[in-house]
Amino acid sequence: MVHISDGVLQPQVWISGFIITGLIIVWALTKMRVEDVPKLSVVTAAVFVASLIHFPVGPTSVHLVLNGFAGVMLGIFAYPAIFIALILQAVLFQHGGITTIGINAINMGVPALLAAGVFRYGMKFDLKNKETIFGAIAGGIGVAGAVLLLSIELFSLGEAFETVTVFVAVAHIPVIVIEAVFTGALAGFLAKVKPEILEGIR
Repeated sequence: MVHISDGVLQPQVWISGFIITGLIIVWALTKMRVEDVPKLSVVTAAVFVASLIHFPVGPTSVHLVLNGFAGVMLGIFAYPAIFIALILQAVLFQHGGITTIGINAINMGVPALLAAGVFRYGMKFDLKNKETIFGAIAGGIGVAGAVLLLSIELFSLGEAFETVTVFVAVAHIPVIVIEAVFTGALAGFLAKVKPEILEGIR
């Protein structure tokens, strides 16, 4: 999983996480319009529910992240959507920590913003099925970026976390593939049946 629990990080790290997350959310909300709220709510619910869908990998399990999907669907608004989903996951199911919500939002939200940028850039090309292609790339980047940030943070904690870090990274390879396929297929489908949903991110 890409959530860090309470008690793992030093106070200065998770406090910094809240500060950075707060600044990004304020920036994103200054761009928001009333008509963006319904789509944000639906994607937030999807990200929240995704954490309940687990896949067994070796002695443990991993769950869907959908941060790349959120980036494709919401653009910069993916960050506040992920932040809200993390709060609900932590409060309702003790999934992740309370003190680490800020840093977990960075781990998932920053790759979501990167995924949004990749998808938006891809829309400039005159390619057949470009929504499917760049949606898949964005979906994979979202999870891969989250795992990368988590790995960096865990490695910084010392040798005791090295084995755990490697296992977490390897365990998420199937998730990266699944979410790439899912996000690409969904983006391609929406481009054909309801392209206006993707207009904001385009």
